[in-house]
Amino acid sequence: MLLHARESGRDRGKAIICVHGLAQHGGVFRDLARSLAEPGRRVLSVDLRGHGASGYAPPWNLATHVDDLLETTSDRGIERATWIGHSFGAMALAALAVRATERVERLVLLDPGFELPSEVVLVGAERDRQDWSFATLEGAANALLSSAGVVATPPEVIADYVAESVVRGADGRLRFRYCPSAVVVAWSELALSPPPVARVPTLLLRPATSASQSRPHDLRYRQELGSLLTMAAVPNGHNVLWESPAETEAAILRFLASTAPAPAGG
Repeated sequence: MLLHARESGRDRGKAIICVHGLAQHGGVFRDLARSLAEPGRRVLSVDLRGHGASGYAPPWNLATHVDDLLETTSDRGIERATWIGHSFGAMALAALAVRATERVERLVLLDPGFELPSEVVLVGAERDRQDWSFATLEGAANALLSSAGVVATPPEVIADYVAESVVRGADGRLRFRYCPSAVVVAWSELALSPPPVARVPTLLLRPATSASQSRPHDLRYRQELGSLLTMAAVPNGHNVLWESPAETEAAILRFLASTAPAPAGG
């Protein structure tokens, strides 16, 4: 499937592909994409299958998301790129980097969801399978602000996101633009063992509240990548693009400036 993507920067600049997490869309990278594009780079922020303005048709498993990302970037003439993923998007990119290492110059994993505990996955899937609807934009924003995953997101950031993320249904109610079935399948994928570690320059960024179960996988990355790995920590919670935007952007820019891309052969 060819995915919907927002594009910033020069058509022929060095490419960066941004991939969002569950129940979101590429618009969450809006501010970061603008900054990354300023030196003349080309930045694509995609909507995964089942999310945003992309198609909703199944299947929605991890392998299909990887297929979609490779097909979409090839269709746009991008054969190698730096790939940035948040949460489930980071999990998808970890799998992509193993399958198509030659397509990856660098890899940025923003608090990836690796092998989440079954109880966490069940709670998330049960929540996101519901038909959440709202009478007003304020109601949708308040629902996000009250969710457990929001630690320090400014209300105005949530309000801006909601304004571009909901559609009004035939019943007059507002709903976020994602397919609940696709999100439930992705939650299930997050309970599985993560992909092997691809040998490409990698930034692994974690927030202060990152769950302790992530740490064994961080150690695996350290052991297998050595000098190819850069670790970074930022304040607050999982939604690093909302809660620590300046620190996250700075860590990514330092990584891009300090690391050479992987050889074209992978």
